[in-house]
Amino acid sequence: MSEPIASMASMEENFPRGGIQKKPTVGKTPNSKLERDNLFDVHHEEKSQKRKRSQRDQGKQKKFKTDKTAVAKDSVLNIEPLTIEVLCEGMLLLGCIKEVSDYELIISLPNGLTGFVPVTQISDTYSKMLSKQVAQGELLEDLNSLSDMYSPGTLVRCIITSIEKSADGRRSIKLSIDPKKVNNGLNASALASGMLLSGFVSSVEDHGYIIDIGISGTHAFLPRQKAQNYIKAIKRGSDLKIGQNLNCVIVEVKNEGRVVRLSIDRSEVAASLATEQQNWTLSNLLPGLVVKARVQKVSPLGMKLSFLSSFTGIVDFIHMDPEKSMNYSPDQVVKACILSVHPTSKVVRLTLRPAFLHPGGSPNQLPSDRVGAVVEESTVKAFYKQFGAVFEFEDGTLAFARLKHLSKTRKSFKPAAFKTGCKHKCRIIDYSLMDEMYIVSLKYKIIEARFLQYQDIHTGDVVQGKVFAFKPIGMHVKVTDGIKGLVPSLHLADVILKQPEKKYNIGDEVKCRVLECNPAGKKLILTLKKSLVQSKLPVVSSYEDAKPGLITHGFVVCAREFGCIVKFYNDVKGLVPKNELSSEPISCPDKVFHEGQVLKVMVLKCEPEQERLLLSFRLSSKPAPEDKKECTPKKKQEVKYQIGEMVDVKVLKKKDNGLEVSILEDEGNVVASIPTAHLSDFVANCKLLWHCLQEGDVLPGVMCLSDKGEHIILSRKSAVISAIQEEQFVRSFPEIQPGMLLTGYVRNVMPFGVFVEFPFGVTGLAPKVSMSDKFVTDTKDHFVVGQTVIAKVMSTDEEKQRVLLNLKVSECSSGDSAAESFTLLNQYFKEMKEIRNLLRRREESSMAQALCELVPGKQLQLVVQDVKDDGSALFSGNCVTGLTVTATRYHLGDKSIVCGEKTKAVVLHVDALTSKVYVSLREELLKKRAKQRVTENSQHSAVVQHVAEEFAIVSLETGQLAAVPIASHFNDTFRFDSEKLKVGQTISATLKVAKVNDHGVLLAVLGPGKKNVFVRVRNESETALEEMIPTVKHSLSLGDVVTGTVKSVKPTHVTVAVDDKVTASIHASRILDEVPIGSFPTYTLKAGQKVTARVIGGRDVNTHRYLPITHPHFTRTIPELSIRPSDIEGEVTAMVDLKEDDALKKAGLYNVGQTVTCFVKKYNILKNWLEVEVAPDIRGRVPHLLLSLNTKVLKHPEKSFKNGQAISATVTGTDVTETKLCLSLTGIQSLEQGTITVGSVTKVTPHIGLTIALPGGKTGKVSIFHLNDTYTENPLGDFKVGKIVRCYILSNENGKIHLSLRQSRLNPKSNSKVEDVEITCINDVEKGQLVRGYVKSVTPSGVFFGLSTSLLGRILFQNVSPYFVQKHSLYEKYLPEGKLLTAKVLGVNGKEKHVELSLLPEDTGMPNVLPESLCLPRYGAEKEKKEADDKEKKKELKLKTKRRRGNSESEQEAKPKKRKICPADENDSGIEVYYREEEDDDQEEEAAKKKSKMRKPGEAPRLQVSTGFTWDEDMNAMDIPVLNPKEESSESEEEEDPQSKLKKRTKKEKELERQKKEKELCKLEAALMDPSRQPQSADDFDRLVLSSPNSSILWLQYMAFHLQATEIEKARAVAERALKTICFREEQEKLNVWVALLNLENMYGTEETLMKVFERAVQYNEPLKVFQHLCDIYANSEKYKQAEELYHTMLKRFRQEKSVWLKYASFLLKQGQTEATHRLLERALKALPTKEHVDVISRFAQLEFRFGDPEHAKALFESTLNSYPKRTDIWSIYMDIMIKQGSQQEVRDIFERVIHMSLAPKKMKFFFKRYLDYENKFGTAESVLAVKRAALEYVETKSSLADT
Repeated sequence: MSEPIASMASMEENFPRGGIQKKPTVGKTPNSKLERDNLFDVHHEEKSQKRKRSQRDQGKQKKFKTDKTAVAKDSVLNIEPLTIEVLCEGMLLLGCIKEVSDYELIISLPNGLTGFVPVTQISDTYSKMLSKQVAQGELLEDLNSLSDMYSPGTLVRCIITSIEKSADGRRSIKLSIDPKKVNNGLNASALASGMLLSGFVSSVEDHGYIIDIGISGTHAFLPRQKAQNYIKAIKRGSDLKIGQNLNCVIVEVKNEGRVVRLSIDRSEVAASLATEQQNWTLSNLLPGLVVKARVQKVSPLGMKLSFLSSFTGIVDFIHMDPEKSMNYSPDQVVKACILSVHPTSKVVRLTLRPAFLHPGGSPNQLPSDRVGAVVEESTVKAFYKQFGAVFEFEDGTLAFARLKHLSKTRKSFKPAAFKTGCKHKCRIIDYSLMDEMYIVSLKYKIIEARFLQYQDIHTGDVVQGKVFAFKPIGMHVKVTDGIKGLVPSLHLADVILKQPEKKYNIGDEVKCRVLECNPAGKKLILTLKKSLVQSKLPVVSSYEDAKPGLITHGFVVCAREFGCIVKFYNDVKGLVPKNELSSEPISCPDKVFHEGQVLKVMVLKCEPEQERLLLSFRLSSKPAPEDKKECTPKKKQEVKYQIGEMVDVKVLKKKDNGLEVSILEDEGNVVASIPTAHLSDFVANCKLLWHCLQEGDVLPGVMCLSDKGEHIILSRKSAVISAIQEEQFVRSFPEIQPGMLLTGYVRNVMPFGVFVEFPFGVTGLAPKVSMSDKFVTDTKDHFVVGQTVIAKVMSTDEEKQRVLLNLKVSECSSGDSAAESFTLLNQYFKEMKEIRNLLRRREESSMAQALCELVPGKQLQLVVQDVKDDGSALFSGNCVTGLTVTATRYHLGDKSIVCGEKTKAVVLHVDALTSKVYVSLREELLKKRAKQRVTENSQHSAVVQHVAEEFAIVSLETGQLAAVPIASHFNDTFRFDSEKLKVGQTISATLKVAKVNDHGVLLAVLGPGKKNVFVRVRNESETALEEMIPTVKHSLSLGDVVTGTVKSVKPTHVTVAVDDKVTASIHASRILDEVPIGSFPTYTLKAGQKVTARVIGGRDVNTHRYLPITHPHFTRTIPELSIRPSDIEGEVTAMVDLKEDDALKKAGLYNVGQTVTCFVKKYNILKNWLEVEVAPDIRGRVPHLLLSLNTKVLKHPEKSFKNGQAISATVTGTDVTETKLCLSLTGIQSLEQGTITVGSVTKVTPHIGLTIALPGGKTGKVSIFHLNDTYTENPLGDFKVGKIVRCYILSNENGKIHLSLRQSRLNPKSNSKVEDVEITCINDVEKGQLVRGYVKSVTPSGVFFGLSTSLLGRILFQNVSPYFVQKHSLYEKYLPEGKLLTAKVLGVNGKEKHVELSLLPEDTGMPNVLPESLCLPRYGAEKEKKEADDKEKKKELKLKTKRRRGNSESEQEAKPKKRKICPADENDSGIEVYYREEEDDDQEEEAAKKKSKMRKPGEAPRLQVSTGFTWDEDMNAMDIPVLNPKEESSESEEEEDPQSKLKKRTKKEKELERQKKEKELCKLEAALMDPSRQPQSADDFDRLVLSSPNSSILWLQYMAFHLQATEIEKARAVAERALKTICFREEQEKLNVWVALLNLENMYGTEETLMKVFERAVQYNEPLKVFQHLCDIYANSEKYKQAEELYHTMLKRFRQEKSVWLKYASFLLKQGQTEATHRLLERALKALPTKEHVDVISRFAQLEFRFGDPEHAKALFESTLNSYPKRTDIWSIYMDIMIKQGSQQEVRDIFERVIHMSLAPKKMKFFFKRYLDYENKFGTAESVLAVKRAALEYVETKSSLADT
């Protein structure tokens, strides 16, 4: 017997009964111990031996969760830290002030908890002063703010006043430090000297202070001398303040505790100990008392102490002294401080931490600035499996992480990872003063979180948040768990939203921008205005930020006649005066601008000290009315393009002056223009390109030239683009220096000179004298508008901001005319190739195709068409249809030709613009020759055959055709006639390209025979030597050793003065022999330092190219030196000796894979590469993706590489021109399967995945199944174009690379949880498995569901949802492409690779994919019913299914069941019954409802006579206490054994069963006929509404029944049924249901559903009644705004209806709007016919009496009666009201007036009678007599009148 008892006892210990938390044994009275022992003795006496053994065994056999062994009650200590669940109202705690704000104290409580003390819970005195201040409305002198009285770190005693639960489930602890509440347990008689209490200064007296210690009947006094020492120490003024909290020691108690004297002397307080003599009891024990305690038991989770002789308390592991921790032994005496006392369980918790053992002290403050910091390594010091872990940082600080913060989810938690000594990365999220520990979290989400506390958020940050509440002032958004912000109503959108809840739903993710953040007040204001959130303009968050000229976005806060006030971030605001609102005058700004409008503004003037800011809306000097433009902000204004940014565009429209295009990067939303002149550097090509381009063509690589906000101008001039990319440009006037060479374009040609414009809007003038080396007669002959030129700056005038330029070729050329003219020619033909490709695409135009086929040198068969007078001829032929083919007289040679003759010709030139083809019939060009090899740079004599605009076609002696440029420079545009090339002229040409190109010609330049060689000062593409070095002749030669002085040190070179005149340069690679990687060699030299160096080469002053020593100009070079020891000592032959075009050869000397040391020049942001220099003459580039494998470096490459730094790189090849090396810092990337690399997202394809650019110019694809180990609803949401990612290469076959971004691939060791495993083939899928994937498509054969990149599954429609859907569009709506779902595998067919899946809730355990609210019918309701618990249904179903399958079941067997069967889906008796109420079986109700809805209109209700029919639909549904419980249970037992039903039963059994059923039925019928019975289920109501279908009361009760169970959908359905069922004649009954439905929608529906019902109600009922009812509904539910709007609608629609005006008047008066009511009366009188006026006025007056101003009502009556004195009805109403409302005197006055009027005797009699009744009731005998006398007088006068 004792074994079960023993085991129960120990279980009781571990699992205490009831819901109360187990109390550690704390008792005051020792007899509790005795009782416990006695209890156990009983067991000992019974069978002590057995009991002991059983315990041991039990320890082995059973392991309880809480403790491994369950032993006798006292042997296991189960000490838990304090949690919020344990706290309750009235609990006393010791707390420490953490923060002080204006209205509350934030208190740190033990075990990491936090509480709040509102300002009203400080003390009674303080609260009274606050109320007084509020009442007076002015500041009181002696009322101090909380921050004056309290400082963080002070210990206070608190009591819990309440624990509140917020909407999101968080609990907050409200505390009080009011001594009345804290010292509640004490009374005057219990006070003893030496006690330590909390008190408050309640008043300041001459000799001391009156202290409120909260004990009634006790006066406490603190002498001044006892407070001096404390006041000095706290340094908060010379006196204590009222409301200040003090720790007081009682020094003396007098008059039985009625008077006590206190001390707050620090030493006395610190030394105070609670002793037994002070007679503390469990009911008055206070936290903060220090006691001597004896250790009773020690366990890993804490220990048990006894103190003050008979009390016990517990210390949890956090509050043991960390120095001693486990070194406590039983019976040891320690000092402890009481932390908390539980009011009901009396559990006392203590702390042994040294900081608390001296009252008046404060715990060690931890630096709060560490909160939010990530600690890379923290060591586990101890792990407590149910609570959390204690960590130690490297500096010895301790931290605690709660269990839920140790891992992402409960499931992913691995206790093994928290053994002592394990290291973890964590983030500090808080600090607990009471535990002297940081609180940390190991959750990845928190460690990586961008924001953890308000301090992390800065003004202007764009943040993501979730909508969580709507308030009248705006919308609350939750940024993170601890950070909430407010979006004011003004900032909910770019326009003002009247009903924000229509646009935003609770739980919506929104992207906001921070307008204001005040961490101290935990205040965060956000904006959702799209134009502010997306603005790329600078953020103005302080007046200092507002620099004049700055353009930014602001929002209008008010528009008045003086102008607009515009606000920015952090409440910075400025004024836009009226004259700055627009370029045209605006008379009423408030009509043009509205509150909340976002506009671009420019800062004109700012005075930060005065906080004054002057702004302007006029951003440009264009006369366009700015306000009109800004009021309708076009989409394109939101996008700001940087000048120099490269974009791709699509032609929208061709205009006379250029093209209108859309920028593709912004999905074509941004419209820009390319002027015709900006289509090319060549004037001829500009016209041609404009001609060839058509709408819809795409132009790649166009540069933004200017973005003035309203329209963007783009340019395709390659010279301008390369100048910007090589940074050869100036942004503003101050940057311009004389001598600079700048690339620009002609803006205007004037008789006195040419204006040239450069990018960034800088312009200059080239006067006539500086325009050309030739004499200029007419400026228009030399330049045309839009032409590209290179200009040299001559001088600048700062005052007038003018720049003078020089366009002379001799000044602007590099001196190498051959190279320059070849570059021009090359560029020209490159553009011609693009034009050909454009024409090729024009498939519809045969002429365009023909033009493409014709190239110079092609031989054609032609027919002579015409010979002209000048000797030229025209030809035609099949291959030249539609083109003009012509040959000049020279090109006909010696042949004489006639019309119609066939001839051979060779093409010389094709002019696509005019569709002309120039041919030649000359023999030397036609005859076939053996192909001769020609070499580059070879000299040839050539004959000019044709001269075009930009080039001439010449024939070489080999018979090949070549093109030579006409101009040698952009500025070389004018030729005298004598200089022009003429056909037939022989010239010398140098070949540059020896292979025939796509254009059929070789490329050559004019040979040295042409004397056009100029010298140039400086090449614009060179930045190596920034200083303008004068050309000085020097006598240095190669190998000379020189000494010089360092002049300046640049990152990649050092300038050295060799002697006074000669300046030389030392490259970074020529300073050290061994360059340490990462060092900066040039910085080893200092300016002024002397160096010895050797000349290793020379750099041409003009081109900065290396020149050979033999070059005639070598003496005019900048010598290149080396100070490398190896160079100074080595042989001269090893020196750099370079020819002009040697960069080509030099780059070729490096092998792919070779490692080189190079020096960072700069990071080119536009081109996205790192420019480096390997040697003085070798440059290189490192593409972005080859810079590093670290994504952080790739995100900000410009920060990672410093100019001049030495880096080691691997050669991967040379660039296109073969002059620069292509390098890599990550080695040569092998993109093999299994390697991990980095890439950049180039394209995001919805529902498919990403395209990623990989190192080496390759691209790869990532499918959505490889983006993450856990599929998400919007998998591509985190990826933007340009994002840098690490990728794993899954496969690299046939040039197609497939990648994965899954963490499990990238970081296999991390063991991160893979929620969605990769499915590579059909074998990875098993039947019955649950898989997740994305919907691919919905087809007639089912839903296709992507399981992986290669595997699709199919879901048949019956497996998608249990509902039957006729419209497939519903599936498409609820299963859009890309929707994430969980499916169950029903079958796998390996051969055909088919996977059958199911989405049914019973398979997946997930909610239904189609919502119930669609009210769809179910598939086979029978199947559902089979599973129902209802016995009758089971039987019926068996019957049905048997019959359906055709099983020949004997008829007798069916008979007994007949009358029980409920036809599941019949329209019994022609009345639709939608609902049947099962026990908790909603699905069946739905199914029944849907089935009945599905009945086709023509179908007659089926009555299934064969299965019988009864009125009771379902016996079991009647869960009323009519059947006695026995019978019910017998029925359920019977139901439990379905097998028995199948066995054949004997005749007798059947008979018995039949009789039993009969009895039950009789009982049921009796119960149902009971008239007093209340309906209790849906079935009861169904019966009732069948019996009286027109009773709206019943229908409304039925609806209310559903609403009690919050089944809103069902209530709606009942209302709809009622409307169908109630007879159409019963208008009032129907209206009642409509009103109920309106009420329902108002309470539970949305505004939208309410409006739908209202519109229907108006159609079916008398509209006025419906309107009036809805107004009442609105008014009753306090939706006054909606009610008011509805009344306005009614006044328009029913203006002739008196009742509407009166109803609105009563509504307004109830609102207190008397003025509005008066105005309404005037309107009513205008609208209503005159005959109604009197009545209306009187009714208004009555309303005024009831709800408004009685005086005004009286005035209304008086004025009406003056006008209509004979209206007795109004007199009567007036009297009635005055009798109720007025004084007796007023009533008598009215009666007196009436009885003296001359009315009909009958009416007079009525009034006299009224008067008499009144006086009888309220008057005296005299007053009654007076009335009678008056009546007599009246009768007499009447009779005398009659007599006369």
